[in-house]
Amino acid sequence: MSREHGSVRGAGMGMMLLFWVAFIAFGSWWFHGYLETQRNPNAHLVNASGDAGEPLVLERNRAGHFVASGRINGEPVEFLLDTGATYVAVPTELAERLALEPVGSAWFNTANGRVRGDLTWLDEVSLGGFTAAEVRGSISPGLEGDVALLGMSFLNRFDIEIRDTQMVLRPAQRHQGAP
Repeated sequence: MSREHGSVRGAGMGMMLLFWVAFIAFGSWWFHGYLETQRNPNAHLVNASGDAGEPLVLERNRAGHFVASGRINGEPVEFLLDTGATYVAVPTELAERLALEPVGSAWFNTANGRVRGDLTWLDEVSLGGFTAAEVRGSISPGLEGDVALLGMSFLNRFDIEIRDTQMVLRPAQRHQGAP
């Protein structure tokens, strides 16, 4: 009887261990997703294909920035929207992965000081169903990681409204008689 009791007890301990391993794994997966949502609440936009006339509403992340997932030349990219940036600024490593070709160089004033970078053209930039062709960009050695700054060479094609925790982008309304 003790042999039978021991195998039942072993099976019970094994089931309990399996439960706790699964519980911790699921909790870790859920918590990682929660943290990712706090960092990039607009990650779902990478595959969005909205109506051209509908506004795009972005949410601030926990740090107060507008971070969103989009595409450069069809490749998924994470953007930090920056109305103070002249161009769509791409870190050097990301530019190499996207096979961006330099077409000139320039000096840029950044938060980290003045840096020299390369100018480039981006065939296509998209964010949440909005797509722009022939977008001026820069390859910026001062940027690290895989996050590109989505600057005014893309954003100036839209009317921008910022209120509290949201940024709303709408296709720019052209005045009659304007080119």
